[in-house]
Amino acid sequence: MAPTRPDRLCFTDDEDACRLLADDPFALLVGLALDQQVTVQTAFAGPFKLRQRLGTLDPAAIAATDPLRLEEAFREKPAIHRFPGAMAARVRELAATVADEYGGQAERIWTEAVDASDLRRRLGALPGFGEMKVTTLAAVLAKRLGVEVARPLCPDHPTLGDVDSPQALADYQAAKRAHKAALRATM
Repeated sequence: MAPTRPDRLCFTDDEDACRLLADDPFALLVGLALDQQVTVQTAFAGPFKLRQRLGTLDPAAIAATDPLRLEEAFREKPAIHRFPGAMAARVRELAATVADEYGGQAERIWTEAVDASDLRRRLGALPGFGEMKVTTLAAVLAKRLGVEVARPLCPDHPTLGDVDSPQALADYQAAKRAHKAALRATM
């Protein structure tokens, strides 16, 4: 089955940001890179804010952006992330990887993967992408974008890949909070 693109990925409250996530594969990667120690909505609104502030989300352009300029874009109020310096550096490194290894076309990471093992290797090689981000992105690719090579990497538990509406996002986050609370209770 050929990959399909929905008109939006409902990972944030901003409709324009949701459309950008569905339309621009690099925006999806940036959102995932930012998805730590902030809400899902904050992380996935980040690529849209970054594009507004820089005028582009082109990986080569971001990789070539002066690090101080990029950090300023992250710090501008409202800040893109609670750790603007670290995340600006991470996004710049991610942009350089996509520009250098995939010709600036983020979707080549999954469209050119020969199998699930190759996809896992490619995703895991991205700056800041550990196992959790690999499986989360695989679930989004398989369940929201129709990328079959990603399906074997999908975890058995609910992920962002199961989010197809604002209500599904709220339900996902509630379940995630309950799971974390249960884990804390066992400690």
